[in-house]
Amino acid sequence: MRRRDFFKGIVGSAAARPLAAHAQQSAMPVIGFLRNTAATGYNPMVTAFVQALKEAGFVAGENVAIEYRWADNQNDRLPALAADLVRRQVTVIMAAGIPAALAAKAATTTIPIVFEIADDPVEIGLVASLNRPGGNLTGVTTLNVEMAPKRLELLHEVVPTTRSIALLVYPGNPVNERLSTDTQTAAQTLGLQLHVLHARTERDFDTVFASLVQMRVGALVINNGSLFLSRIEQLAALTVRHAVPAISAYREFTEAGGLMSYGGSLTDAYRLTGVNVSRILKGERAADLPVQQATKVELFINLKTANALGLSVPHGLLNAANEVIE
Repeated sequence: MRRRDFFKGIVGSAAARPLAAHAQQSAMPVIGFLRNTAATGYNPMVTAFVQALKEAGFVAGENVAIEYRWADNQNDRLPALAADLVRRQVTVIMAAGIPAALAAKAATTTIPIVFEIADDPVEIGLVASLNRPGGNLTGVTTLNVEMAPKRLELLHEVVPTTRSIALLVYPGNPVNERLSTDTQTAAQTLGLQLHVLHARTERDFDTVFASLVQMRVGALVINNGSLFLSRIEQLAALTVRHAVPAISAYREFTEAGGLMSYGGSLTDAYRLTGVNVSRILKGERAADLPVQQATKVELFINLKTANALGLSVPHGLLNAANEVIE
């Protein structure tokens, strides 16, 4: 099982350096990076973000600084972390995830904010419209919430005999009611019984897997969510230990031993976020930058895990997969 390196954020100084050839002496711009999780598991995404900045001419530690703030899965810490970035007068805030985006929005109406979320930013009140956000926010959305019914269908293709499947969701996510409803509709279409289980912290995981055994659930769909991504290796290990066929939104789940993953590419979303942050650093206004959608969707299958579970993956799925781990 491969483990992601723990990402250590680069905390740059605010020393005065030239920002561009046309500028005279000016203070180094500072990007505030806000996320409600721990840094664990986010190295590939942050690397994509930093690389996009570099491609636009902004090199961390040379002509731009990045102040990282991780809430360690404690959303109640976000307002203070966002306020700290505002007090430091950062140039722009990158807010990853809905809780961080809402906290940043509440903290400032003047500092530009670029968010990365997996839901409709108009519906949750972040921007006025997708094409012309208005205010001080713009950002990137990923195709993950919409993928939940499809994850159920894909898992059913691999475990066609089971009639009972569970959906694991984080109850603090404001879009879970719609997600659960959409997945329930897909389950009914397939003639499946769907059990919705909740995990608010990692301490709930053992209870969730004990419930799967008690209810004789044959497979598990793990919804997207920052808690689940930050604890993805733990979740994968639990599915292996309990021999539960499971699908997640995240590639890291499959790499860590889980059966399947299907969802929007977070690395692509963070790359696009870096592009938007770069445009703001070059003088564009957040209000004028349309909200972008990261449309890249990826399917990963762990064939080794499928064989261990005694499952036969249809050739059509194997051919469609972006990567098959053997």
